[in-house]
Amino acid sequence: MDDRFNTIAGWTLFGGIVALGLSSLSAHYFLADKPERPEKMGYAIEGVEAEGGAGAAAVLPIANRLATGDVAKGEAIFAKCKACHTIDQGAANGIGPNLWATVGEGIAQGKGGFAFSDSLKAKGGKWDFASLDEWLTNPKKFADGTKMSFAGIANPQERADVILYLNSKGSNLPLPAPEAVPAAGAAPAAGAAAAGPVVGDAAAGEKVFAKCKACHTIEAGQPNGIGPNLAGIAGDKVAEGRGGFAFSDALKGKGGVWDDASLDAWLTAPAKYAPGTKMTFAGIADAKQRADVIAYLKTKK
Repeated sequence: MDDRFNTIAGWTLFGGIVALGLSSLSAHYFLADKPERPEKMGYAIEGVEAEGGAGAAAVLPIANRLATGDVAKGEAIFAKCKACHTIDQGAANGIGPNLWATVGEGIAQGKGGFAFSDSLKAKGGKWDFASLDEWLTNPKKFADGTKMSFAGIANPQERADVILYLNSKGSNLPLPAPEAVPAAGAAPAAGAAAAGPVVGDAAAGEKVFAKCKACHTIEAGQPNGIGPNLAGIAGDKVAEGRGGFAFSDALKGKGGVWDDASLDAWLTAPAKYAPGTKMTFAGIADAKQRADVIAYLKTKK
């Protein structure tokens, strides 16, 4: 009996020694006893950015992301916010404030007397496109001490989509013009001046405008088509005149005149410029082509 017990105890001790040795070897193999992270992680950790910023894609300015955004996608993403926020006009506050007409409104003001945190009240300013983008990235970083428990939206384009949706709910502010950004990997030449406004070519713009003729006439005295006649549109008031053309209420509400900036914003994405517009054209993504079309429109008095 003693011999059998000794044999079992001996094998158990031997097994323990083998396990300890394997553990030590594996620690050395995987560098588990060193403070450095492995050169390549075994799997991605959500919310943790990759090290070595040189390989990371640069985030486009909010103006550029808004220009290519999608209100419908923003509405779908906003669904996760409905647990705390209402969005329609006249709806009551929830755990968070009602968000009708938030874009352009003073930060932590109004909203039916909602009890905002002192940290958010101290921010001051307005909820413009840039501040909303920063807030939606990381609420606690934007206003340390905020009562907002939402961690934020990591995807830059999704943030822009949500902001477009918020803007469509009672704000309808004009979108900022996209900024000129260098191509990926390109470095500006030494001493080069910052990029200025894109200069349009009327002749090139006439060719681009050919696609618009399905809905618009362009010569003075011609009747309206599916869309209004565009002779003399540059400098004219937005959604006024044009032989009594029936403009949408969304466009009528914009006000102002068709200057270079408003024409560029409109041509970039009509549905973003005036959510609810009857204009079905998706827009012109290329900034040079937009400038060319605007130059051409200016020639048609």
